[in-house]
Amino acid sequence: MTAISSKLRARMLDALAHPNRIRILEAIRLGHTCSCEIGPELNLEQSNLSRHIRILVDRGILIPERDGVRINYKVADEEIYQLLDLSGELVRRTTERSIREVEL
Repeated sequence: MTAISSKLRARMLDALAHPNRIRILEAIRLGHTCSCEIGPELNLEQSNLSRHIRILVDRGILIPERDGVRINYKVADEEIYQLLDLSGELVRRTTERSIREVEL
């Protein structure tokens, strides 16, 4: 693996390293594609939502699409959800191991 590859992966993972950005991606997975839908769904103020969406767009994770006055967002690659699911599974297993160790 090259240093550039490591830096690019770290940059993408850094974009996912905020709970609100993960929540935004999950909202899009559920079909909420416009910030006018995502903000109320997640109880995020427009300025906060815009900042997080901008990071996801800048890192190539989200693609904005204009639809009249609306801007809808879609994921650039659906495999991002596999990464989120895998990270959730890793957290679950790590938590279970920690609980078992405390119980011993």
